[in-house]
Amino acid sequence: MSDAIKHECGIAMVRLLKPLQYYKDKYGSAFYGLNKMYLLMEKQHNRGQDGAGIASIKFDVEPGTRYISRVRSNNSQPIQDIFSQINGRLNSLNEEFPDKVNDVEWQNNNAPYIGNLFLGHVRYGTFGKNSIESVHPFLRQSNWRHKSLIVAGNFNMTNSKRLFNDLVEIGQHPKELTDTVTVMEKIGHFIDDEVAKLYKTLKKEGAVNKKEASPIIEDRINLKKILKRSAKNWDGGYAMAGLLGHGDAFVLRDPAGIRPAFYYQDEEVVVVASERPVIQTVFNVGIDDVKELEHGNALIVRKNGDVLIEEIREQLPKKSCSFERIYFSRGSDSDIYKERKKLGKLVFPQILKKINEDMNNTVFSYIPNTAETSFYGMREAAADFLNKQKTAMILDGKRNLSAEKVTEILSQRPRIEKLAIKDAKLRTFIADDNSRDDLVAHVYDVTYGIVKPDDNLVIIDDSIVRGTTLKKSIIKIMDRLHPKKIIIVSSAPQIRYPDCYGIDMARLGDFIAFRAALELLKDTNQYHIVDEVYKHCKSQQNLEDPEIRNGVQAIYAPFTDEQISDKIAGMLKTDDIKADVEIIYQSVGNLHKACPDHLGDWYFTGDYPTPGGNRVVNDAFINFYEGNNKRAY
Repeated sequence: MSDAIKHECGIAMVRLLKPLQYYKDKYGSAFYGLNKMYLLMEKQHNRGQDGAGIASIKFDVEPGTRYISRVRSNNSQPIQDIFSQINGRLNSLNEEFPDKVNDVEWQNNNAPYIGNLFLGHVRYGTFGKNSIESVHPFLRQSNWRHKSLIVAGNFNMTNSKRLFNDLVEIGQHPKELTDTVTVMEKIGHFIDDEVAKLYKTLKKEGAVNKKEASPIIEDRINLKKILKRSAKNWDGGYAMAGLLGHGDAFVLRDPAGIRPAFYYQDEEVVVVASERPVIQTVFNVGIDDVKELEHGNALIVRKNGDVLIEEIREQLPKKSCSFERIYFSRGSDSDIYKERKKLGKLVFPQILKKINEDMNNTVFSYIPNTAETSFYGMREAAADFLNKQKTAMILDGKRNLSAEKVTEILSQRPRIEKLAIKDAKLRTFIADDNSRDDLVAHVYDVTYGIVKPDDNLVIIDDSIVRGTTLKKSIIKIMDRLHPKKIIIVSSAPQIRYPDCYGIDMARLGDFIAFRAALELLKDTNQYHIVDEVYKHCKSQQNLEDPEIRNGVQAIYAPFTDEQISDKIAGMLKTDDIKADVEIIYQSVGNLHKACPDHLGDWYFTGDYPTPGGNRVVNDAFINFYEGNNKRAY
C-alpha cells in the first residue's frame, strides 16, 4: 500500500481447559499457554506495532499469592520486548531455584506469567497517545477476585463522550477520556452492581460472611447479564475481550460485525484471535475448525470450563469491514487470498479500455507488497483476455495458418514485470521541504530497461487514500522509465469518508478523493454546495444520533466516479511528469462481488452501519470547514 494507514488492533486470548501438569506431561512445558500466546501475537504483528501487552491469571492459588501478571511495552519492537521481560523473569527463577524447573505446582505458586488464562493485545493507536498508559490490556484491580477486570480490545466507539458522561452521572470520576478506560469502567460498574446484588441474595439465603460468599458469587456471577447492561449504549466497531480475576472470560463482538473475531475450541484449549489463519497456524488446525464469532454475540468461558455463545446485542445488518479483506488482514487466509485476487480480476475491464486493448504495448506491475495478490488476479484476467484473442485468431485462420504462425499466436503473453521495489525506510531528517520531498521520491526504486517509450505502464495498488506517496514518489520514479502512459489502478474504490471504527482515516481533508471533489465544485461553479453542507451539518449537531443524516454525500453527488478519478489523476501529475497519468478505481459493486460476506463500505459510500457514524462524518466536515485539524471522535 503506497499510503500506509494505521488500524486498531489485534487480540489474542487463550484459556487452558486442563490442569497445568497436563501440558507439562504432554508438551514438555507448563508454559504451553504462554508459548502459544507469543505465537498468536507475533503472527498478528501486522495489526499493531505501537504497543503490545499480555496479562495472565492463575486459578486456585492461596491468598497472598500474586494471581494476575501483566506486562506492557511501547518499545519499537513491543512484542519482543514484553516476552524478553517475561523470559528474563523466568530464567532468573530457574537459575535461583534449579531444583524447581520441573515442579509445576511450585511454578504456579511462584513464577509470574504462568497461568490458566491469558489475554494479549497488539496496538495501533488511533485514539489517545502512544504512551505506555495507552497500551492494552487495561487492569481494574480489586482485592475481590471476581471484581478484578482485565480488558483489551480491537475497537473504537463513536460516542465515547456520551459513555464518559454516563459514568460521571452515576458519580464516578474516570481518570481520563479514552474509550478503553470508559468501556472498562462501564463493565466494572455493572460487575460491582451484580456482585452487590448477589451478596444481598446470599445474605437472605443464610451465607454467614463475605469469605463464604466469595466463591459462591464467583460461581453465580452472570457475565451475559453484565455485558448486556454494559454494552447497551455502545456505538462503534468492537471485538472486546475481558478476564475476571476469578477465571471467567469473554470476547464480545459488535452487532454489525465491523471488527473481526475468530475462535477455536477443543478438549485442551479455547482460543480467540482477530484473524483466522493465525489460529490455524499456531494450533495446526483446519479452516473449518476455526469459527467466526457471530456479530452481537459473546463467547463466554466460565471458570469451570463451560463455553457459551450468548447474544448480547440484537444483531444489525452485518457490515464487516471490507478493508480487512482489501489490506489489513493477513493474505494467508484462504478466503481473503481469493477475494484479493478477484478484486484484481474485476478491475481489469476498466484497464482494457484505458489501454485500448493494446496488450502488446502494455506492461503490468504492482506496488509492493500487499497489492501483490490483487496483481495476480489482474494478471490472470490479462491472460484470459489474450487466450480469447488467440482462440479467435486460430479459429479465424482455419487451416490456412502455418505452424510458425500458430506458434507465434500461442506465444503471446501479458507483459508481467516487477518494476517497483520498496527500499528500506529512508529517514527524512532534513528540515528543508524541497530536500525532504527529494528523499521521499526515493522510497521506491524501479527496474530499468524493461519499459519502451511507446508502452503503457499499468501498476496496481491496494487503495489510494491521500495520494501523497503516489505524487511524490511512485509516479515520479515510474516516469523515469519513459512510458507513454502511467495508469495507477486501485483495487479498492475511492476513499471518500472518514472511518470511526478503528482505522486511522479520520480527517476529510486528507483524502485525495474529497479534495478532487472540491476542485470539481470550483471548476463547475458549484462551490456553494460546500457552504450548504456546512449549514446542514451544523443544524444537526444537537440531534440524537439516530436522527442525523450524512450531509457530506452531497459533495460528491454532482459527479461520476470517472470524473473524480480523472481529477485525481490531474492533481497527482506534477509539471515535471512527461507521461500521461490516469487513475482507475474499483467500483463499489465489484467490491461487493469480490467480498460478498464483508459489505462494510462506509469509507467508500458514506453508508455508516451505526447511527454514530453519521455524527462523526458531519463533525469531520465541520472540522474541515472551520480549519480544525482534529479528529471528529
